[in-house]
Amino acid sequence: MAQPPAAPPAAPQGQQPPSPYAPPAPPAGHQAPPPAEPQEAPGTTVLRALPAGPAPAAPPPALPPADAAGPGMPPPAAPWSAFPEPAPRRKRRNGLVIATLVAALVAGGVGGGVGYLVADDDGTSASSAALNQGSEDGPAARPPDSVAGIADAALPSVVTIEAGTATEGSTGTGFVYDEDGHILTNNHVVASAADGGTLTVTFSDGETYNAEVVGRAEGYDVAVIRLTDLNGRELTPLPLGDSDAMAVGDATIAIGAPFGLSGTVTTGIISAKDRPVASSDATGTSASYMNALQTDASINPGNSGGPLLNADGEVIGINSAIRSTGDGMTEAGSIGLGFAIPINQAKRVAEDLIEGGEPIYPIIGASVNSGQTQQTAGAQIVERTGDGTEPVTPGGPAAEAGLQAGDVITEFGGRAIDSGPTLISQIWTYEPGDSVELTYERDGEEHTTTIVLGQREGD
Repeated sequence: MAQPPAAPPAAPQGQQPPSPYAPPAPPAGHQAPPPAEPQEAPGTTVLRALPAGPAPAAPPPALPPADAAGPGMPPPAAPWSAFPEPAPRRKRRNGLVIATLVAALVAGGVGGGVGYLVADDDGTSASSAALNQGSEDGPAARPPDSVAGIADAALPSVVTIEAGTATEGSTGTGFVYDEDGHILTNNHVVASAADGGTLTVTFSDGETYNAEVVGRAEGYDVAVIRLTDLNGRELTPLPLGDSDAMAVGDATIAIGAPFGLSGTVTTGIISAKDRPVASSDATGTSASYMNALQTDASINPGNSGGPLLNADGEVIGINSAIRSTGDGMTEAGSIGLGFAIPINQAKRVAEDLIEGGEPIYPIIGASVNSGQTQQTAGAQIVERTGDGTEPVTPGGPAAEAGLQAGDVITEFGGRAIDSGPTLISQIWTYEPGDSVELTYERDGEEHTTTIVLGQREGD
């Protein structure tokens, strides 16, 4: 089966201002070439869908309440068509980027998942699992704190996941979460198997097991699955680190099955922290929001759900989204801009899924616009909602904090807010019941208040 097509380039954001690096003007009488397609303004980050549909001709409708996620939530719009640069009056910090979930490979793609065949010197073929055995004496031992040593310890606990139905399938990655058979991965890796599809997990030794979905969180893009029959296999969970303790420049190691090549190890660093990312899956039908760890470790389709490790071999993130380039006709891949769900958040979501099968989201009880305008640099509480509900839930957290329709939230927990999706990604780093200070503007005046987050369960 052919792999999914890549999406066409995103719609640009209007006319670009003159560049200070533009060539000198041509002499008089020179025939000017046709004008080039407008490009994104210098310094912006544009993340192309991988794949997704064409850019909409008009801005998307307002997001549902910031306490909503999953079915019914519109996917992020084409890059910057809905998120133009804010007004010059406020400098952006760590602005929102639009990413694409690292699309799981369609079954039958490169390598066809695990167990792909390669030719031996004598013309015969051997499975990838057999190739990993090395020479008769085996490879020389590596220090446990080296990349090779960390990879050797982690690979037996990283799995390749194949999910799908009779008509479609995908390949992604996951890792052992506990000794009870729970595997942590991305929602978009297993979504196709959630309603009666098949789900299998293959370890680095080639052993394959059936699995079932325990719970999925579409908004967080986190899922937990469970092996249905361990057959006596002993599992070694990967140790979890502290994603909050990571610093820009710290080393990272990513493990996964890019393009079906299971057991692939890549290295890099933490390129940025607290990166607000709004992502859509390959079909463009669901959306997720994360306050991501950014890494330059090579991440490609099929790495979805795999672990991002620190220099101690601890999981500090779940690889989930990438930015990529291309002409819209070829399959996209890594250019060194990958985004991972911080493990501190993913662990909390995983525990909720294991305990109750449903995710729990912190909420503010208000609906916010999906983008920005040149007059509004922040997340504006809508004046009215498309479904007739109140913009601010009566008696909810926002109402109790004194917020009203039309207010523009500019900071949340000390972090600058430049759009509705950025606000959601920040809210979801907290837990229900947390008290958070926020800053908002009303009628040109700035105000500060404290909000106690509520909760919503499901999706």
